[in-house]
Amino acid sequence: MKQNITFLDCTLRDGGYYNSWDFDPKLTNDYLQSMSAANVDIVEIGFRFLKNNDFKGPFAFTTDSFLQSLNIPEGMTIGVMVNGSDLCSEAGYQKVLDEIFPLDANKSPVDLIRFACHFHELKTAFDASEILTSKGYRVGINLMQIADRTDSEVIEMSKMASSSKIEVLYFADSMGSMNPSDVNRIINLIRQNWTKDIGIHTHDNMGLGLSNSLSAIKAGASWIDATVTGMGRGPGNTRTEEFIIELDEIRSTKSNMVPLMELIKNHFSPMKSIHQWGTNPYYYLAGKHGIHPTYIQEMLSDSRYNEEDIFSVIEHLQTVGGKKFSSDNMENAKNFLKGELKGSWSPKKIFKNKDVLILGGGDGIKKHKTAIEAFIKKEMPTVMALNTQSGIDSQFINYRIASHPVRLLADIDDHLNLKEPLITPISMLPAELQEALKNKELLDYGLSFDHTKFVYEDKWCTVPSSLVIAYALAAAKSGEAGNIFMAGFDGYPPGDDRNSEIQKIINRYNDSVENPNITAITPTRIKGLKSKSVYGF
Repeated sequence: MKQNITFLDCTLRDGGYYNSWDFDPKLTNDYLQSMSAANVDIVEIGFRFLKNNDFKGPFAFTTDSFLQSLNIPEGMTIGVMVNGSDLCSEAGYQKVLDEIFPLDANKSPVDLIRFACHFHELKTAFDASEILTSKGYRVGINLMQIADRTDSEVIEMSKMASSSKIEVLYFADSMGSMNPSDVNRIINLIRQNWTKDIGIHTHDNMGLGLSNSLSAIKAGASWIDATVTGMGRGPGNTRTEEFIIELDEIRSTKSNMVPLMELIKNHFSPMKSIHQWGTNPYYYLAGKHGIHPTYIQEMLSDSRYNEEDIFSVIEHLQTVGGKKFSSDNMENAKNFLKGELKGSWSPKKIFKNKDVLILGGGDGIKKHKTAIEAFIKKEMPTVMALNTQSGIDSQFINYRIASHPVRLLADIDDHLNLKEPLITPISMLPAELQEALKNKELLDYGLSFDHTKFVYEDKWCTVPSSLVIAYALAAAKSGEAGNIFMAGFDGYPPGDDRNSEIQKIINRYNDSVENPNITAITPTRIKGLKSKSVYGF
């Protein structure tokens, strides 16, 4: 039987997590034309972020002027997404809306606005929707992490929605943990108060994205999200190319899929080979145990985590709960650090007026092992190894330093077996990590993050990145070290994004610190580092 289903493709919005929303113009044009040929009803083409921190491409802001520069097919409905957290900023939602939606709908290329909200943001989003509907926009609400909500909360949400002017009430399987039975239950709860359209945004952790979407239709949902090749954060989403086939049968239509398949071959398959979105056993386990997929995505994108590390972290998060450490902003480490910025130990106790050698994890350590050990014997620096780096004999290592909680989760057993004291912001870490490390000698140096700052105080620091090298440099400078030498900071091959992250740390350090005084003694691709040969001392 023919059903009225609204098909929303959000590839460039959700897929932008992989390339900072910076899509090639040729891809963009081919994408829009293929969506038109495939009878996609709505293209949610990007976000409208409030904050402009770090570089993000045009689909992160999706301004009216940018949209007007695109070759949008006639009759295509264009949507954008706004994070509920932006509405809840100190400025107030009215000021935020004035800033990001300055035009009435009849003067803007945007037709539909969706708010992606956590439960505590819903009231503000409903209030904001009143303003936008009065300006002529269609508005939808998308409740994230629905699997974490109680039945009474879902019913409360539907009751709140029933007195609003929104057009569609969405829910997202953010953890990818739901099955068709769960989907049916949620829709039945929403229907207790909400009589208009229901939508679903699925994640494909356990390969159930398409099944859950089809189950939602059977249960009464009428708006479905999908993305080309499933491109989206972590395990991705229901795949547009597969859902179209099912939707044609439901709608009794026949879509032209040729442009879409050419789009995939020419653009999305090459991107997928680089970014590796899509489900795998790690995402499957994360979905099964309700662990936020960002943990998996972050570890898969970092070559320092091997297979054993990833399974170890999943096992630990399964025990302590992965939901409460999750965030939508990709900077997971921030969410592990709790309470006030504090520490109980001063690096001056070990570094004051002493030279320091920081050991990274690059191959340069093993390649130049003998020379590094000879350097240590001759120059007698205090040696600080990042994480569990073990390229030289442990007798030459004085201290370990670790700051990223996911890395700590993976390395707990190794740290417990290593004899060197560990510098870490232990008093700010979750109780579970404190308990796991209770038998380790710990030096508590506090830590916070701000991408604009590099500040080092007596017992705490603020650094621009969660990479441990930033924390190590801050500890050395706080300790009033003499010369700071670095070995094993090889850098990565040209084009690897990790180079730019390390480069930003070094640049911020050099700009913020009086007498930076850091010198690489093994080969490095990192600019801004003075360089000397370990063989010349």
